[in-house]
Amino acid sequence: MGPYVEPGGSWRPFWLVAGALGLVVVLAALLPGPDLPAPVWALVAVAVLGVAAGGVLSARRAWTVRVDREGADPALAVGRERVLLADVDTAHLRAVGEGTAGVDAGAPVLGGGWSVPRGRAGLPLRLADGRTVLAPTRDPAALAAALLAAAPDTPDGAPRTKGTLGS
Repeated sequence: MGPYVEPGGSWRPFWLVAGALGLVVVLAALLPGPDLPAPVWALVAVAVLGVAAGGVLSARRAWTVRVDREGADPALAVGRERVLLADVDTAHLRAVGEGTAGVDAGAPVLGGGWSVPRGRAGLPLRLADGRTVLAPTRDPAALAAALLAAAPDTPDGAPRTKGTLGS
């Protein structure tokens, strides 16, 4: 089974803006009135499409959710932030799925930001150090299933804790 990937943004807004800009260009060519020079149209197209593409690329960079099962350190990555799968409390994740566990008030959102992005839900994850974080996702059930399939089970269901020296 390959890695679980949930893109942080869609190219749909870019293509909607490109289509609207194309429609405006066609209408400007067909309707009577003063014409804008071609270099002005080119500058407008580059500016508008550049802003749209920049928004999509930044959303994809900041909010893409990935569960990497392979490698030396399998991890959940949200944007640039990574959480090792060995640090995820699978018993708590199962309890969240059953509706018997939730999230601590004020839990931070993985990937940064003050809140979960619009259109996403926050999947609560308890970490080995006892903190709870929110993983922003469009499909919490699929992300939970991918995490449970990839994360090593805790032997007694209790969260693993590390000492001050990491042992």
